[in-house]
Amino acid sequence: MTPKPRTRWLILILIGLIAAGAIAALLWPQPQTVDMGEVTRGPMKLVIEDDGRTRVSESYTVSTPVSGRLQRLDIHVGDHVVANETVVARMRPALPAVLDARSRAQAEAALAEAQAALSAAQGDYRAAVAMREQADSDLARSQRLALSGTISQSKLDRDQINADYAAAQEAAAKAAIAMREAALASAKSVLQNDAAASNSDGAEPIPLYAPATGTVLQILQENETVLSAGSPIMEIGDISEGLEVVADLLSRDAVRVRLGDPVEITDWGGPDVLEGKVVRIDPSGTTKVSALGVEEQRVGVVIAFTGDAAQRAGLGHGFQVTARIVVWQNPDALRVPSSALFRRGTGWAVFKVEDGRAREVNVEVGTDNGTYAELQDGLSEGDRVVLYPVETLEDGAPVEARSGG
Repeated sequence: MTPKPRTRWLILILIGLIAAGAIAALLWPQPQTVDMGEVTRGPMKLVIEDDGRTRVSESYTVSTPVSGRLQRLDIHVGDHVVANETVVARMRPALPAVLDARSRAQAEAALAEAQAALSAAQGDYRAAVAMREQADSDLARSQRLALSGTISQSKLDRDQINADYAAAQEAAAKAAIAMREAALASAKSVLQNDAAASNSDGAEPIPLYAPATGTVLQILQENETVLSAGSPIMEIGDISEGLEVVADLLSRDAVRVRLGDPVEITDWGGPDVLEGKVVRIDPSGTTKVSALGVEEQRVGVVIAFTGDAAQRAGLGHGFQVTARIVVWQNPDALRVPSSALFRRGTGWAVFKVEDGRAREVNVEVGTDNGTYAELQDGLSEGDRVVLYPVETLEDGAPVEARSGG
């Protein structure tokens, strides 16, 4: 049955309206799916993080007081020692080298020569004594004759000079004997030292006591050997009370660190975050090469532990840790996620979500720690913002939260 003309027109109009609605729905702007965050209040802090290592603040190096032979140590790394009580090492004084056959023959010849020279000096002395006695006798006789006028004054003067000269010769001969005796003693000592060097038990060992109470941190020389005076043997320090952390910061980071800044020490192997504070900042930097081969200026920062020593049980000298130095903090900051910020000219802006649309808002921010930025103006607590805004997002564009956002 054919529809009436009026009914046909109504059907055509209805089909047109449905088609127009479908086209309008297809062309109507669809809301963009975005991640959303919220402006909140809470604690904020800015930290400078770097690797550090532990060390004993006051370590003592035990060195040899004299040249000699160090005996093998009976002490080991980790042993506890008491100042001026624990013997940490023993050594014998240095002995002369053993003479070879040629050197020994020369030493024996030198000894014989010294003995002969001493005999000659003793003979010269006896001759000088005789000459002095004769000169004294002549002088005494001349003095008696001079009283009676038998001899002239010049004869008396010559005898006086001869007596003085003989006395001087006797003194010189006596001194020569002393010289020859010293030379003989020196020649004998060479052979005596050679005999002592052949006997390793010829000297009593010298005990070396611990200079401080603590733990043996490192042994630099353990086996028996000959050392010169001042050679280091071991290092001693107090781990329980004298442990500290040293971190080498980039110079551009070190300028923001101040004495007394709190420090969080992590990644040390234990479950707790250890507390510390900055106690020293080196006044000069050193050039170091990074793992990538880049030269960097590093500044040493010393950190003292402030918490309970029992919390860091097991932490020793030379251990690796992570030092997080807190250079700024605010316990109640108005904060916005850093991922919501984008540059607008010379300032910062965010997309604030209002009634399902993204509204661009200029904001003023303070400290940004990479996770949150401190808000100083532009938003209020509870405002929702778009995270990671794309370049195609425009002011007023409809948006909807991603599932779970």
